[in-house]
Amino acid sequence: MSQSNFHNDDAIFDVYERPPLGEGILLSLQHMFAMFGSTVLVPILVGINPSIALMASGVGTLVHMICTKFKIPAYLGSSFAFIATMQALMKTDGYPAIAQGAIASGLVYVIVAFIIHKVGSAWVSKVLPPIVVGPIVMVIGLSLATTASNDAMMHGTHYDLNYFAVAIFTLLATLIFQMYFKGFASLIAIMLGLICGYLLACLLGIVDFTPVLKASWISIPSFEVLGLSYSFKWYPAAILTMAPIAFVTMTEHMGHIMVIDSLTKRDFFKDPGLHRTMLGDGLSTIVAGFIGGPPTTSYGENIGVLAMTKVHSVWVLAGAACFAIVFSFIGKVSALIQSIPTPVIGGISFLLFGTIAANGLKILVDHQIDFSEKRNMLIASIILVIGIGGAYLQIRDFQLTSVALSTIFGMLANWLLPKRAASDVALDAKKAQN
Repeated sequence: MSQSNFHNDDAIFDVYERPPLGEGILLSLQHMFAMFGSTVLVPILVGINPSIALMASGVGTLVHMICTKFKIPAYLGSSFAFIATMQALMKTDGYPAIAQGAIASGLVYVIVAFIIHKVGSAWVSKVLPPIVVGPIVMVIGLSLATTASNDAMMHGTHYDLNYFAVAIFTLLATLIFQMYFKGFASLIAIMLGLICGYLLACLLGIVDFTPVLKASWISIPSFEVLGLSYSFKWYPAAILTMAPIAFVTMTEHMGHIMVIDSLTKRDFFKDPGLHRTMLGDGLSTIVAGFIGGPPTTSYGENIGVLAMTKVHSVWVLAGAACFAIVFSFIGKVSALIQSIPTPVIGGISFLLFGTIAANGLKILVDHQIDFSEKRNMLIASIILVIGIGGAYLQIRDFQLTSVALSTIFGMLANWLLPKRAASDVALDAKKAQN
């Protein structure tokens, strides 16, 4: 049966199914809330207009959906992998250098997509079997655990009990809506939990409404259009610095596709094809570079929403992208969403990131991976400790993140280790003799 005719009975709304308009709007807003904090945090840290990044994420998501024939429920937001490099470039050459670096990294994706289109993607299942994929998916979720905890506990550099109370209250509210409510309320449990946490944060005086009051209703983002907003000049150092980082984000991209495969019970590496997912990611980053935004990448936060709600509809994700574009022009709404304090986001993240990790465990269980075999135990151990421990490879300005590094080591271990340990083979031979 082709994937276009396949229906995942475990999903409340499957990939091609469209929810009723009212429900769809709320489900889309829920996805937008999930990605908003991280998407605007990147430009704030770098010094780029957050509204531009919000628009770039919406446009980039739609571009990705077009490239993948509207078959993959993925949302693209600002990439964290480029932050350190972009901060350095902003201090020396400003946004024009970042734009060229972003476009160059997007072109790397496009080139790789073309190569994969020519040679095929059959190799993916060979280098990424379940024993490698499962732990990698767990790492994708658990590597973000520290971020969630810091958001929940830390006010600046010190521990804040009120922050932690808000985070736990947000978590408990979300769990109650998820487990004890029926129908649509359980589908928007994340949004309802977020609202409850926000209200408590307001009562405790954690929310700062000053930016909301100062913001105008209609605000045209100050686009940094390549060749129009600033005079063109080549920045080869920026290109050479940012372009290689694309190979790092590619491993994360494939990891996210694996998670979505597991959730939707499909194989997006085959249909629409890895070359299309790569092309969509690359073109999204190129568009972001042209209009003044940071490079984009698929978001684990939104994958967590997919896992929790079991709503996999591309219509919902497309709606979230459209809301992101619209809200980038509405100053007060954008400022109101930015006013959501970090402990509320942290409380939600406990669930979102944990759900991703749990799906990695589910992959191992579903494929009945036998951990009595030394090979499987060793591969999983290497991936989990390197990835969750935060180990990374730093060579000057180039950094291989813990997720990327653990993925590479996992693939190498799967390739180099024999099917069975020599001691086990010898033991079996001895048993056979007896």
